[in-house]
Amino acid sequence: MNEKEYRVLVINPGSTSTKIGVFDNERSIFEKTIRHDSDTINSYATIFDQYEFRKSTILETLDEEGINISKLSAVCGRGGLLRPIEGGTYAVNDAMLEDLKVGYSGQHASNLGGILAYEIATGLNIPSFIVDPVVVDELSDIARISGFSLIERKSIFHALNQKAVARRVAKNLGKKYEELNLIVTHMGGGITVGVHENGRVVDVNNGLHGDGPFSPERAGTVPVGDLVSLCFSGEYYREEIMKKLVGQGGLVGYLGTNDAVQVEKMIDQGDEDAALVYDAMAYQVAKEIGSASAVLSGKVDAIILTGGLAYGKGFVKLISDRISWIADVIVHPGENELQALTEGALRVLRGEEKAKVYPGNNVNSKVTN
Repeated sequence: MNEKEYRVLVINPGSTSTKIGVFDNERSIFEKTIRHDSDTINSYATIFDQYEFRKSTILETLDEEGINISKLSAVCGRGGLLRPIEGGTYAVNDAMLEDLKVGYSGQHASNLGGILAYEIATGLNIPSFIVDPVVVDELSDIARISGFSLIERKSIFHALNQKAVARRVAKNLGKKYEELNLIVTHMGGGITVGVHENGRVVDVNNGLHGDGPFSPERAGTVPVGDLVSLCFSGEYYREEIMKKLVGQGGLVGYLGTNDAVQVEKMIDQGDEDAALVYDAMAYQVAKEIGSASAVLSGKVDAIILTGGLAYGKGFVKLISDRISWIADVIVHPGENELQALTEGALRVLRGEEKAKVYPGNNVNSKVTN
């Protein structure tokens, strides 16, 4: 019997672009990054105000490409900065739309993902979803304890890609994601190491501006006492310190670039400082993975390395040489967010799992009301 075919439109908004894709089941039939004029984007007072413009641009692009939207089965958007929720695929509802509109956990272009999905899907009388936003929070109680009573550890990480590659690896191993203990390391502009215990990420470093390994753009864990002294030295404003931690930290701070390929060229040309810093980044990733294995009492089915840095064979080897004794290391380079969004929507459309309900009222209404 032929498998039923579902056509899904997926939307991933960025600050000055919108990535869209159309998939027939898992097969991509169209993908495009729509670039937006920065002056046009900046003319809107809030991120929410951009949604009509972006919606029109998406629909015009699909029409130009000959994509018949009446054949769509669902629309799925990138999840934004919502309140903490467990992982999974969520149907867009009133409560979600309101939180995305006001920016419950902050303003970011990804907040438009669910709004755009809903607005397009409603006109077609089909469901709209989001999948595994960065605020996925499945931390165990013990993992929340920071050691400083005024601060609780937070779960902010590359949930979409981590969960997607974990499911793919589980399938390749002939297992269900919920049956495995995995350590998934996403390595991009930020680096997060997640402890996936039977389908839940029970521990993970805060990849935004918290703990963990330093990365191409972020400082990760730094000596706290020295940081406090720096903050009160009178030499820096708060915003300057934050930029040095996020955006100008990591490789940027040491070597002036966030481009790992450029760093490898520097190393090939004999730059010893670049070699030391690059090795230190791999060292810290390996150390974080080792810590993660302790959470699972050493019972690790596989370690997965993913994200853009996983394309670097030399960098992967630096990490693998230190941690391959724990479990097999499986490399899934890149971050195919459109594919991951599609897979999340398909699991619900096929009845493999039910769409989860975002906290609050679950009755859809127009976001413009």
